[in-house]
Amino acid sequence: MTEQINQPRRHFMGMAALTVAAAKLGMTSIAHAQSATEVRIPATAPGTNTSFASLKQIDAGLLNVGYAELGASDAPVVILLHGWPYDIHTYVDVAPLLATAGYRVIVPYLRGYGTTRFLSPDTPRNGQQSAIAADIIDLMDALGIQKAVIAGCDWGARTANIIAALWPERCKALVSVSGYLIGSRDLNKKPLPPKAELAWWYQFYFATERGRAGYEQNRAEFARLIWQLASPRWNFDDATFNRSAAAFENPDHVDITIHNYRWRISLADGEPKYDDLEAKLAKLPSIGVPTITLEGDANGAPHPEPAAYAKKFSGRYEHRSVTGGIGHNLPQEAPQAFAQAVVDVDRF
Repeated sequence: MTEQINQPRRHFMGMAALTVAAAKLGMTSIAHAQSATEVRIPATAPGTNTSFASLKQIDAGLLNVGYAELGASDAPVVILLHGWPYDIHTYVDVAPLLATAGYRVIVPYLRGYGTTRFLSPDTPRNGQQSAIAADIIDLMDALGIQKAVIAGCDWGARTANIIAALWPERCKALVSVSGYLIGSRDLNKKPLPPKAELAWWYQFYFATERGRAGYEQNRAEFARLIWQLASPRWNFDDATFNRSAAAFENPDHVDITIHNYRWRISLADGEPKYDDLEAKLAKLPSIGVPTITLEGDANGAPHPEPAAYAKKFSGRYEHRSVTGGIGHNLPQEAPQAFAQAVVDVDRF
């Protein structure tokens, strides 16, 4: 872990970091607001860090959550949320940058990943969108965090979107890869054009018992294929992949994954306790907290176009396109750009 610096963010790295030109970030902006320029995240090569110094565990709601924590305990909080099929190593380079910038950084394993476990064997292994968001609210309560900048990618971005929409009092600001990802099961019943349907091939595979068995038997190989398809220009090595693949050995991982994708297309029921939350989400609520959305220029995963979701963000908002062959796992592929977005949105 990098040294934890407990000082105001606006005073850190004021010398060389200020010379880092925006062009070196490989970013262009479609802006509704001007981003802050006082704090510049230094140039950071992906793979600079390979691990978190240690993990912590805490009982939170239905779970005993495993999480990494960096930075001073009294610093402003950033919560970083990973997606599928990834894990907390999505942020292995981002988290130290933010800790050095003066944040307390929390990076939890979602339900079904890593060292996170259900407290009861009787709890449904439910992957629906609101359940995962409720887990993060429970984690914030357990850690005594009233409000945080929440940032995510893939499932993590969807979860961050939901918290910003349904619990805006808990979300100071939002960073979301691929923008607005809140889902509607009614909308998901409508067929897409064939090319778009093809991109969701694994969703249909998971709808079958053959698919469930195949994922159970080949979860690492399956995840590697998704990584390659979603980030076709990311030349990750075996060590990088294997660090994340270990998280998929969680005993609930397959159940959570299969339920998530079946629930999306109404092939599996959710829990009644989440019905009220899902009713609100089905209306595709706007998000009013300050937001930066990001998209890589080589994202091979299904994702909406920025113009399609810009109006869903009613507060101060900016979209950034991150260039350089950046795929779906943007925080791990372009940690500097992602960390910069977190710092900037906090200063809107």
